[in-house]
Amino acid sequence: MKIVPFPSFRKAPFERLLEPHFEQLYRLAFRFTSHRDEAEDLVQELLARLYPKRDRLETVEDLRPWLARALYNLYIDTHRAKQRSPTDLSDAAASEHMERLGDESADPLEREVRRQNLQLLDEALDRLSEAHRDLLILHDMEGYSLPELKEILELPLGTLKSRLHRAREALRQLLSREPFDVIQRVNQ
Repeated sequence: MKIVPFPSFRKAPFERLLEPHFEQLYRLAFRFTSHRDEAEDLVQELLARLYPKRDRLETVEDLRPWLARALYNLYIDTHRAKQRSPTDLSDAAASEHMERLGDESADPLEREVRRQNLQLLDEALDRLSEAHRDLLILHDMEGYSLPELKEILELPLGTLKSRLHRAREALRQLLSREPFDVIQRVNQ
């Protein structure tokens, strides 16, 4: 017996409109939060907030940057709320999940080098300011163009260009340092 997928014409207009963006929204949420559960919650919360406004979504000209801006704003709101909260639980499986996204066909040595490089990159990104980290995630990792970022972050194009340059330079400096500097060795 052949299984026939559910016809797309039977899907609700809201689902049909947003379904092509689910993967992109989750990936962006995961980059922001670094936690699988938090990313899923963030996307779910966004969809729950958008559902009552579903008629407005059909009028949006370019939905991709509009959704990214909505997700970013929601992330900022939840991040600020968490900072005020006394509990901060960590998800140790987040880095393992990112590792699994890598090339599984590589030999064990290549996978270990890739894992270590991703860990160094994650640590360097965590040391950047929130504005620089978010801009690098949106532009360099997720591929949003500067005009899209202008709409998402609601910043002038010149500010975005200079901030992106400063963010890349700060990341470059962090990554060019020895992984374990003298102060870290002494404290360990």
